[in-house]
Amino acid sequence: MKRRVWTSAPWLIISIIIILGMAVAVYRYQPILSYVGGGAALALLAASIVFRARYRRYVTRTVASALESIGKVNQGYLDRFKLPVALVGRFGDIVWTNSRFKKQLCTGRNPANESIAPFIGAREVSEVSDGESFEVDFDGRHYIVFCTSLDEGYACFFIDNTVYSMISKKYHETQKSVALISFDNRDEFSNDSEEESARVLLALETKLLHFADENKALFKTLPSDKYMMIFDKVALDKQIAEKFPILKEIRTIKFNNREATVSIGIGMNCETLVESEMKARKALDMALGRGGDQVAVMKDENYEFFGGVSSGIEKMSKVRSRVIATSISRVVSEADRVYIMGHRFSDLDCVGAAVGLQPIIEKGLRKHCRIVINKETSMAKSLIDLVENSGSKMFITPEDALRNISYRTLIIVVDTHIPDMVECPELLSKCSHVVVIDHHRKMVNYISDAIIFYHEPTASSASEMVAELITYLGDNNVSKLQAEALLSGIMLDTKNFVVRTGVRTFEAAAFLRKHGADTVETKELFSGTLENYKQKYKLVSNAEVYHDCAISIAEGNSENMRLIAAQAADELLSVENVIASFVVFENNGGINISARSYGKLNVQLVMEHLGGGGHQNMAAVQLQGLTSKETKQKLMDAIDSVYSA
Repeated sequence: MKRRVWTSAPWLIISIIIILGMAVAVYRYQPILSYVGGGAALALLAASIVFRARYRRYVTRTVASALESIGKVNQGYLDRFKLPVALVGRFGDIVWTNSRFKKQLCTGRNPANESIAPFIGAREVSEVSDGESFEVDFDGRHYIVFCTSLDEGYACFFIDNTVYSMISKKYHETQKSVALISFDNRDEFSNDSEEESARVLLALETKLLHFADENKALFKTLPSDKYMMIFDKVALDKQIAEKFPILKEIRTIKFNNREATVSIGIGMNCETLVESEMKARKALDMALGRGGDQVAVMKDENYEFFGGVSSGIEKMSKVRSRVIATSISRVVSEADRVYIMGHRFSDLDCVGAAVGLQPIIEKGLRKHCRIVINKETSMAKSLIDLVENSGSKMFITPEDALRNISYRTLIIVVDTHIPDMVECPELLSKCSHVVVIDHHRKMVNYISDAIIFYHEPTASSASEMVAELITYLGDNNVSKLQAEALLSGIMLDTKNFVVRTGVRTFEAAAFLRKHGADTVETKELFSGTLENYKQKYKLVSNAEVYHDCAISIAEGNSENMRLIAAQAADELLSVENVIASFVVFENNGGINISARSYGKLNVQLVMEHLGGGGHQNMAAVQLQGLTSKETKQKLMDAIDSVYSA
């Protein structure tokens, strides 16, 4: 509670008069009571005189301290000071103000003995550092306030900054930002008749023009089905607050059960339009790399994403695959040796892609090539054992790889594009020649210095991407074992050709079947022990449903819990009315979440809320310092956030 300096006031004088009057009135009937009342009134009067004298000395000392601190000028000069000034006592009470303070902040009245808090934004003046300035809005005006400590209190100087504040606000509100817009699935609609294709394009451009008009934005059509808008910051802030409803508007354009979608990249907080346009390009590339149908806003060097609820549009053209294959052949020919490396805790897709690519490089392109892997932590031990039992020596430990690298060594990273997620980050950092082959939706902290970045978020798996590359790199060296390894990766990520399966997925599977892949033998790679089977179904039976999402918490820390959790998450999707599944388990002192979906809920967005990632149907996150119960609550909050988006 704030301490107030007590002074006499009119109400006190009135109280004394009333008490004296009552004492006189009852004197005739109760003389003793009259004496008591009279004595009390006199005591109050004496106390009033004493405290008033003390308060005057308190005010005098505070004012004298202020005058001494600012150069011993007289009080009259301080009263005529061009800035509003308030002298404040030790307890935050105003003891004196100059005439300008009264006029500008108090409409002429004297605020003496009031608290200074309302004038400085409800702050405690004692908590303001000596000489510190801060901004405050008061009575429709904007002030910069400086507070100086005195021996007996504080001096507060108010600088009216309203005009400059309005200019600054106007500048920021009208600051321009460039937005680049791409029609994601233009090629898909181009396959229809010219009339229908033109109708869809006209509907799209009409909605974009209306969107630009609503936000007073400049609209410009660019080549290759791209558009540009230039927004004021006020309009852009409004769209961010509303989470860009234009994405839903565009999806209302439909033909033959297909929805039109756009991706938008925006560069904000830039000094020039050139800088904003460069950031918009990066943001658009990020939005497309995450599957499209979303907005990526780049502020400074950080990204903010909106949308991304629909599945990515499969690209039918294989021209890019052919170009990438040619580029890989060139960089492999310039290397002295090649290492293929996937992500930590590698799965069948990761290992399958590496096993499928290794013989093409070693036998077809005639370069020494090995797969860098940690066999102990891999979740694809069945495939690794199968390869090693065949007599192949294609696997190498990270330690051995580090001992044999040179400045000409080439690293091919498969099934991930995050530097911290690779099997051996140290090996990646020591090699300047890197190729990335990945299908996961693009994350902000990707491998940005790769000489070839083959990223296809609409592909079902890294194994599918490698199978396509092999057709251009030369398929003469694809054995039955390599074909089954690639097929196992496709089957894992598509959940046996159920999700994320497009025309190119089946073409890749047909290509592998042609080279001897046996579906029955491939299925055996997914077999597990009876103990693992029991633990998996224990997780399934313990699951709870929240917002149509199955959540299961694993008990204990099994050696194969990572693999069991992934299988349990897949199994939970077969439960009626479950659109996504999440399995929480402990691993290496942390908490992990394995997430799966059939596409109705984007689990990548859920995991990104917790600091993880993946793609729309399969994602994960690793957390530290939380209990399973705390993790479950955070997971439910993340699910709520995605549902409310």
